[in-house]
Amino acid sequence: MKTSPSPPGAQRTDRSTVKIGALVPLTRPGWVEAGRHLLAGLELAVREVNDAGGIIGRPLELVVRDTAADPQRAAAAVDELARLGVAALAGEYHSVVARAAAARADALGLPFLCSSAVLDALTEQPTEWVARLAPAQSHGWQIYADFLLSAGHSRIAVAAQPSVYWASGAGILRDYLAPRGGTVIELDMRALAPTAVCDELVDHRATALLLLVGHPEPAVSIVKSVRRDQRLAEIMIGAPAGQPEFAEWATLLGDDSAAVPFLRYLPERLSPLGVRVETALRERLAEAPSFVAFEGYDAIAVLADVLRSHGTDRARTAESWARVAVEGTRGQIQFSRTPGISVWQWAWAPIQVVDRDPAEPDRFRILHAG
Repeated sequence: MKTSPSPPGAQRTDRSTVKIGALVPLTRPGWVEAGRHLLAGLELAVREVNDAGGIIGRPLELVVRDTAADPQRAAAAVDELARLGVAALAGEYHSVVARAAAARADALGLPFLCSSAVLDALTEQPTEWVARLAPAQSHGWQIYADFLLSAGHSRIAVAAQPSVYWASGAGILRDYLAPRGGTVIELDMRALAPTAVCDELVDHRATALLLLVGHPEPAVSIVKSVRRDQRLAEIMIGAPAGQPEFAEWATLLGDDSAAVPFLRYLPERLSPLGVRVETALRERLAEAPSFVAFEGYDAIAVLADVLRSHGTDRARTAESWARVAVEGTRGQIQFSRTPGISVWQWAWAPIQVVDRDPAEPDRFRILHAG
């Protein structure tokens, strides 16, 4: 294992607490609702760890930093948290931000358990310092592509903004669908207004439109434009990145929020632990918890288990990923080396394609599972 020098004092934590750094998007342009759910899961798990006696008698302390979907801000937060003596990092939702945090954690020799970001290449080179709970984008989006094919869609338009994450998603779909008779038509949202998307869909005879764009805008405006165009009454709108998961989507779009299939990382039935955690998260959030809240909880559950078993030394934590076997809210969590993935990966969290029920938009329908 690479053992990069740590900043002075990095290994000296306050004897009264064991600190875990939490990277969370809490302000715009970050996806604030995702950040709120992620933090709720992290905080609930920390509270439960401490109620059960902490880390060998020492309280667990969460040191939270807002990344605001800014990679540079996230990298600076990793530097600061390393200086503050955290034993490990957890969290982050946005893939491009998590990639910056992972690169910095790798350089500093600071263990990072990424809870929610899916970009396959989370680090440029294989690293021992980073592990991940969320399924890799290639795995989840291929399952989404299978759903599209099974639903009879072979001409699929993607409304895309420039980003490593969106470009990666479009490439995964194109490479997977092409040999199976599918065509991906890319619509550059730098050049098209939401209303102009409708004409492109008609011209290309697309039967599905996928939103590879930011939330709430331009995603909300695109959905409204397409839903109001009588020529596109039969088109399916999809959002593999999960924009419809959160309540804000339904609030902004009303009836138009329904029947937009997206990926979420939950089993068909939660375990008894999952049911108990869901109840506690619902009380904490005052709404149904998203899969992101469960990812936050599971990240702390894993790190607490590692810290109890192997102590707070950072190198020993990084060396222990291969030995993790923790009962999470969504199944047994273990990490392995997965081809094409540069970090220790849980292969795989459960994956569903779901949408909001048109008859009851607060209720989710499971359309496909992988």
